[in-house]
Amino acid sequence: MAQIFPKWTNKLPLVVLIAVLGFLTSAVGLFWYFGSPKYTDVGYRPVQPVAYSHKLHAGDLGMDCRYCHTDVERSAHANIPSTQTCMNCHTLVKTDSEKMLPVRESWANKEPIEWVRVHNVPDYAYFDHSAHLNAGVGCESCHGNVAAMEIVELKQTLSMGWCLDCHRAPQQHLRPQDQLTVMNWAAPVNQAEFAALMIKTKNIKPPVDCSGCHR
Repeated sequence: MAQIFPKWTNKLPLVVLIAVLGFLTSAVGLFWYFGSPKYTDVGYRPVQPVAYSHKLHAGDLGMDCRYCHTDVERSAHANIPSTQTCMNCHTLVKTDSEKMLPVRESWANKEPIEWVRVHNVPDYAYFDHSAHLNAGVGCESCHGNVAAMEIVELKQTLSMGWCLDCHRAPQQHLRPQDQLTVMNWAAPVNQAEFAALMIKTKNIKPPVDCSGCHR
């Protein structure tokens, strides 16, 4: 009796199975990467109401982060500077600059500038700036080299996995207290020894259980 299907069709189920598995694997991989914060969030750089250059102020002029973000060492939140902070200098500097017009209007109208938030941790996650700084974690570890940015952008994913990586091994991020706001900080050759001393002295025990960040 003549065969209805040619012999090569015997391999068809295997070929179809491999093709389906390959498609599913590719689909999962694509969603895994293109749906992750590393792709969707990192690089986020919104246009701000004032063309404020961190490169000029924190980089070229060498202003310390804490001059504007005054509460970062004693509060859970890194405060956005008020217009008063800007005008401490700009009542005398660049008083007729067109870029400073929104700041002068805010000052005159007593209305705060509506800055666009860049680093936004979800409401269901608790993050305390002061705890991290007092432990010795520098600004650059989370925010990148802000002193080189004309426009601040998101440099890290701020994802749960990224946070846990640091909580499980904080040694590489610990610095002396007088180096917290230094950009392009290079860890010394004895970093492991220094970090071990810091962890022991300050009793640093970053939580890795759910209740540490989800309260």
